[in-house]
Amino acid sequence: MAFINTTQNTSSAFQDGHPVYIMMLTLVATLGGLLFGYDTAVVNGAEKSLGVFYIAKMLDPANHDYAVQLIGQYKLLASVTFYVCFAVVATLVMKLFARHRVQGAVLTIVGLVAMTAYLLPFIREAMPADAVALKNMADAIKGFVISSALIGCIIGGAIAGFISKSIGRKKGLIISALAFTVSAVGAAFPEKFNVFGVLPVYSFVIYRIIGGFGVGLASMLSPMYIAEIAPAKIRGKLVSWNQFAIIFGMLIIYFVNYAIARSNPSPEWLDQTGWRWMFLSGVIPAAIFLVLLFFVPETPRFLMINNQEDKALKVLTKIAGPKQAAAVLAEIKATLHETSAPWLSFGFLVVFIGIMLSVFQQFVGINVVLYYAGNIFRNMGSSTDSSLMLTIIVGAINLLFTVLAIYTVDHYGRKPLMIIGAIGMAVSMFALGMTFYLSSGVDAAGGFVMSKNAALMALIFMLTYVAAFAMSWGPVTWVLLSEIFPNSIRGAMSIAVAAQWVANLIISWTFPIMNDNVRLTAQFHHGFAYWIYGLMGLLAAVFVWRLVPETKGRSLEDMQKLWK
Repeated sequence: MAFINTTQNTSSAFQDGHPVYIMMLTLVATLGGLLFGYDTAVVNGAEKSLGVFYIAKMLDPANHDYAVQLIGQYKLLASVTFYVCFAVVATLVMKLFARHRVQGAVLTIVGLVAMTAYLLPFIREAMPADAVALKNMADAIKGFVISSALIGCIIGGAIAGFISKSIGRKKGLIISALAFTVSAVGAAFPEKFNVFGVLPVYSFVIYRIIGGFGVGLASMLSPMYIAEIAPAKIRGKLVSWNQFAIIFGMLIIYFVNYAIARSNPSPEWLDQTGWRWMFLSGVIPAAIFLVLLFFVPETPRFLMINNQEDKALKVLTKIAGPKQAAAVLAEIKATLHETSAPWLSFGFLVVFIGIMLSVFQQFVGINVVLYYAGNIFRNMGSSTDSSLMLTIIVGAINLLFTVLAIYTVDHYGRKPLMIIGAIGMAVSMFALGMTFYLSSGVDAAGGFVMSKNAALMALIFMLTYVAAFAMSWGPVTWVLLSEIFPNSIRGAMSIAVAAQWVANLIISWTFPIMNDNVRLTAQFHHGFAYWIYGLMGLLAAVFVWRLVPETKGRSLEDMQKLWK
């Protein structure tokens, strides 16, 4: 924690401050995490309906003109997405190589040329001429629509460091709450609020990007806020509550989606109207978050950075108690001279570890399960209602094991949980993929079916995978990201957060392409993608074992000394 003295006296006194007040601030900050989970997981219930309502009709030869327009705008928006993401990443790379501008410029130019070389054939590609190619294009568009919020997450995560430094943690979270609110309304009624001159489906995409921007901000600012107001002894536990809030938000929207789907038994109603209420429901938690933010203070560290010592002292008095507030304030003041250090001041390793923790957290495939659980369960033979009910079970397991992680992260340490969790995920994903591969058959209509016993085994492997993630890479990654970066380069956390969202976008966009691809499906029976995620789990375990330092019990000032 940025303002915890490493001496025993100050530390114990601070921990004896005002725990109720600290918990209240933590709960408000974790609402950003709740909306993170709520906003990203809402597509799980609407995924099938969005495909039916906006995309499936492009496969009908009678809708050729619509297909041409849909594909044309997809190529345009996808290309813009690539360049926006590249601009964000390039900005962070140049910031990272502030002392080595030539190397940074060379990397940026090489990346730009490579991406343009890839995009030009994609843009010039002719309209798919056969049904299989058109189906593959429809899968790609569906992946883009479902994962579109992640584009905003990349942007929000990348600039969260700048926002936290320029206007503060609190105001950044207020912007996040506003973005959630606008997105909930616009995504529910993209036709009514289509001011972008595109097809309604891409109006929906743009509003989802706005919501994703709020998620990106909250993903960094919520744990940062908590870490800067929490005592070192319980910091891991309190930061982990942000992950609990993310999972709780997902579980809430799973229940909401199920309730909405059950409110009208007609599948046509769900595909035409029901999915809109799923997105609109997000207005309620977003408004609550927005209102409560006006009643919490800015963090003492930000106040001190901006020469507001009196305000910082008042906040510290409430947090640490009047006896120790002055001592903690003095410690913050002693570290302020290093707040603007270049990101490579401690070498590249700390930044690389942050980036790879983020990338592996996504490449193990967790958001495929969280976003496409309904699709996966339908591949097992479940109906729409059953799929949504099973999704609730997934959310409950996720929540339960996240709570267990919260109560063990400060006891067993970060590294053991991460290594064991990665191995558990790898085994589960390999087993899930093998179950699909060996147990799926072809029905009379040409679709793949799975026996009840095989479906039960697949469900068990899926739940053990979620449990392994929730006990490890879910909450503990955020704890490590909030702890490994020294105070003087805290802004470098933004490049790790941006990398996380880029990896999330890649995984979420490509899953329908791999899972529904005609050739891969015929050969691997929907099992191929899960083997890829299993391999990533093994690599993640080796990475943590070899490179990641243990941060258990260390203050943020201790971490600064470690990297030096």
